[in-house]
Amino acid sequence: MIDDEREAPPPRPPLRGALARLADAALALLRTRGELAAVEYAQERERLKRSAITLAVALLMLVFALGGIGMWIVVYFWDTGRLTAIAVVSLVYALAAFGLWRLDSARNDADPAPFSGTLAEIEKDRQWLAGQAPPRPPES
Repeated sequence: MIDDEREAPPPRPPLRGALARLADAALALLRTRGELAAVEYAQERERLKRSAITLAVALLMLVFALGGIGMWIVVYFWDTGRLTAIAVVSLVYALAAFGLWRLDSARNDADPAPFSGTLAEIEKDRQWLAGQAPPRPPES
């Protein structure tokens, strides 16, 4: 009688339990990815807020400084070449504005895309589910 019990296949877990574990794992995965997206959203929002405030204050200070310098130059050259002085000051302001615009564009191009970490993790999950990547160790 003992030999018969050894040869019997182990009992299979019910389908309902397997589906419950699968659903639990899927929900845990979605929760983890959602938390990652929320963290990245908060970081991006703070970065944009900090950048906007810094740029606004810098712009205000720049306007005051450039206005003062421009007026000083025009007043200094008022008797000898006022139109030339006004044109040169305006050209310098335009070149400075263009340079600052290019600097801001370069910084924005260098920043990572928003939610790139979340998208990378979702792509890893997709590859793993499709069987294209080796299984990852569970996150702790």
